[in-house]
Amino acid sequence: MDEKSVLPGLIGGRYLLESKIAHGGMAVVWLAKDKFLDRKVAVKLLRPHLVNDVTLAERFRREAIACAGITHQNIVAVYDCIEHNGQQAVIMQYVKGKSLRELLDKQKRLGPKLTIHIGMSIAAALDEAHDKNFIHRDVKPGNILLTPEGRVLLTDFGIAKAMTSTEADLTHDNIMMGTAKYLAPEQVRGKPLDGRSDLYSLGLVLYECLAGRVPFLGESDADTALARLQREPTDLARLRPSLSPQLVKIIHKLLSRNPEHRFATGYETKVALHSALTGAHDKTTELTPPTGFALDEEGFTPREPVRPITRPRGEQRNTQQAPPFALRRMFVGLIALSLIASVALWRVSGGTTPEIAPIPEPAAITAPATISSISTFDPLGDDGVENEALLPNLLDGNAATMWSTSCYDNQYFGSKEFVGLVVQLSHAATGTLRVGMQNAPWAIDVFASAESAPTDINQWGASVDGGYNTKRERASFVLTSPAQFILIKIREVGKSADCSASNPYQGVLAGVAFTEG
Repeated sequence: MDEKSVLPGLIGGRYLLESKIAHGGMAVVWLAKDKFLDRKVAVKLLRPHLVNDVTLAERFRREAIACAGITHQNIVAVYDCIEHNGQQAVIMQYVKGKSLRELLDKQKRLGPKLTIHIGMSIAAALDEAHDKNFIHRDVKPGNILLTPEGRVLLTDFGIAKAMTSTEADLTHDNIMMGTAKYLAPEQVRGKPLDGRSDLYSLGLVLYECLAGRVPFLGESDADTALARLQREPTDLARLRPSLSPQLVKIIHKLLSRNPEHRFATGYETKVALHSALTGAHDKTTELTPPTGFALDEEGFTPREPVRPITRPRGEQRNTQQAPPFALRRMFVGLIALSLIASVALWRVSGGTTPEIAPIPEPAAITAPATISSISTFDPLGDDGVENEALLPNLLDGNAATMWSTSCYDNQYFGSKEFVGLVVQLSHAATGTLRVGMQNAPWAIDVFASAESAPTDINQWGASVDGGYNTKRERASFVLTSPAQFILIKIREVGKSADCSASNPYQGVLAGVAFTEG
């Protein structure tokens, strides 16, 4: 069989191959159209000359199995696994964008804010994979995809392995799997692996993003792999002094040779990277701030206590700050002292009136931003609104009262694509928006505007955060730039018992809240 046997055409009875979009040593990826569901997909085909390699064919099958059980906004979804003329094919979510490898080859190194975002996104993806008992084993820039909107997704679970699998591995104990430049020390040694091996590889990726090169590189793959067993990586702060010490410390912790000294989970890694955002003062960010900045649990359950990402509800921004009444009283006292001093000076000077410097106005005391109003955003609907009468239920603090969309015949709101809510704050602020999702699955994109609420979805610009989950949860979204208007764009909802069998899908929300900080 040769490459001509898979020229553009229909495979599997439903996938119409259109053009090649990527290729590697083992597989070619095609852009295709799913004729049944009328959507674009990516089709990963094993190269024809490898068709008779039973091990590689089995890896393809395992990749489909591994990914089919993982649903996460930062992982490329696998839809199907088929055989075409004896050739294995994996049908995947089509991601329009480029790989991190392509970006690094062009720009060499990235700014710390973008690097942190990439790290947080992949840490979240790994946490989900590890929670499903899969180790990726090949985390590298070529397997990280970035979209024009800034989403970051992990792909290629071709050599992933179940942590608790009873099936035979496709490798031998003493054979290294993965790409030499991004292997963990325990992979090089052929030791048992867990999720911390993937976190080490992520540390190498982040190191390369900031330094412009990997820390270990030899004349051969074997030399490159062994180098990490013989020395520590060059201090990242020496290669890029402008980086915050906190970010450098996090990356070197990921690169600890002893797995016990690394972060224990992807969740912990994500929390630590978020804490470094304020220290990332290099302004060379090369992409629009991406989506995927959901900083709450996102369905993750921390295995160890971690420092909260956001300030608890009701906590003051500065516990040492005097209350407004005390400030006013202090200011009045200062005025009185100033007048007394002026009178004394007038008497000493023989009654001549001295020049008194003007007393400055006290600094304005601004209360934390709160939600001042909320409205529906339904530009693709018949009347532009969606159950406005139920909106007070979102702000009454009562978890038993709900706002819901109308009922639809599919989870994507029929032909409308989305239903939205616009939240207006009392003033522009950064902080965390929390949305109580009462059914699942759900998918949300969040947009922000500092000055007005556009009536056209295209005028909101790129989303600043987003999330997807198959569980009911209180989802959180973070605004890192000040905004007064926030659009909650609900793209997918689950089934509702309140709807009919013909229109079973409905979005149900228990409340919306905002915490500044």
